[in-house]
Amino acid sequence: MKPRSTPRTRRAPPLGLALDPSAPEPLHRQIGEQMRRAILEGRLKPGTRLPSSRLMAQDLDCARGTVVLAFDQLVAEGYVVGQAGSAMSVAADLPDEMLTVPRSGTPPQGSTVGRPAVARRTRALLAESPSPVPAGPPIAFPTGQPDREAFPFALWAKLLEREWRRPGVEAASAVHPFGHAGMREAIATYLGVARGFTCDPGSVVVTTGIRHGLSLFAQVVLDAGDTAWIEEPGFIGVREALAASGVRAVPVAIDGSGFSAEAAQAMAPEARLAVVAPAHHFPLGTVLGLQRRLELLSWAERRKGWIAEDDFDGEYRYSGRPLPPLRSLDRAGRVAYFSSFSKLLFPALRLSFLVLPASLVEATERIIDRVSIRAPLLGQGALARFIADGHLATHLRRTRQLYAGRREALLEAAARHLDGLMTIAPDPGGMHVIASPVPRLVPRFDDVAVTAAASARDLTVQPLSVCYAGRARQHGLILGYAGTPEAEIDRALVKLRDVVLRATGRPRRGRPR
Repeated sequence: MKPRSTPRTRRAPPLGLALDPSAPEPLHRQIGEQMRRAILEGRLKPGTRLPSSRLMAQDLDCARGTVVLAFDQLVAEGYVVGQAGSAMSVAADLPDEMLTVPRSGTPPQGSTVGRPAVARRTRALLAESPSPVPAGPPIAFPTGQPDREAFPFALWAKLLEREWRRPGVEAASAVHPFGHAGMREAIATYLGVARGFTCDPGSVVVTTGIRHGLSLFAQVVLDAGDTAWIEEPGFIGVREALAASGVRAVPVAIDGSGFSAEAAQAMAPEARLAVVAPAHHFPLGTVLGLQRRLELLSWAERRKGWIAEDDFDGEYRYSGRPLPPLRSLDRAGRVAYFSSFSKLLFPALRLSFLVLPASLVEATERIIDRVSIRAPLLGQGALARFIADGHLATHLRRTRQLYAGRREALLEAAARHLDGLMTIAPDPGGMHVIASPVPRLVPRFDDVAVTAAASARDLTVQPLSVCYAGRARQHGLILGYAGTPEAEIDRALVKLRDVVLRATGRPRRGRPR
């Protein structure tokens, strides 16, 4: 009679290791990572002898070569040592503080209990900054995101290739601190045709965005501790740029007519700078009327103050012609004009510009490398050709029509799906709208919490409240539509409706018709 075979009993995994053959990470990396963690957590003490590679391979049911690869990596990193003819062991000279990894939130010995990981000013910025927009395909409704499909990337690639296959003297050598001469010339010509004011190319400074440009400008015209007026609410980047320059920002609440120089002077008469977006306020979309424009210019001339005009999306107006910039009315040379190509073309371009008042050009040119950085040269020559050959004007005409259609689709879908929950006031320009909760929802509407809940449903919205610097804040959602395909708008608003219903504790309604 054939003896009955006894089932094989597997040993316990050595060193507490457990391998997952179905995981995407190779087995030798799993072994190495788990042993590394065991050493750092103190489960494997310095000097501990380790099982041989043959025994470990048997117990882990893997090839010996797999274990050898893991050991080789640990030896190279200094966690494990081995000598010819002897077994491997945990290195004996590891720093003690590296072997006391805190568990369950307990701080390691010798650390200051309760000390936060970042500075107070960083925590303040984190508290008022929305979560970053996830990378990847466009989802509704990112703010400041143009349509990716509308940009002629094939043409752009040809322009880049032409620029760098046979680079000119400027591209291949030291460039002017203000940027590529051809791009600055193209910008000056474009502003004269499209935005209604003339400027010398020598006064154009290529920057990486409003934070870069405004910080540079503030360091040229203001001293640390000086005061600047900003719009309330307003773009958070303005506050950040002024804070980085040591300037005290005083928020001035805007009304239906925009920024009031009279109200600002009553709040902080010592201010020497006003930062405004007269053509299309962010985020409320208010347009600064002619009377208030003249009052602001009069203040700047009378008090020898400065005006920083942020014209971030003035090209996008869907009824009538785009409004002329404040700079076009400036006769005293007190207005610095800021604009960006990142919102018009694609954000990764990271190219914007600043037009300085003529009286500041020489001083800025002499100190710019001491107080600021230069915008990257890559792409400036290609963008210069893109503008000069008329491709920018063509792109703007095409995207104005595209975004106007998306704006209408958003308003129509919101009327169907957000009725009774949120209202959207039509905005004749820009790339976003504000969705405000109906009055009966206001006490329960936390736009930061709604934004987080929307992100979990693959929706990117921005809370209105973070645009306020003071304690008095309105709550709402900023919905960007330029980068949201029209086919996605209806479905996205159905998701947003469900998010708002859950966040405010209201019962869900039936399926939309």
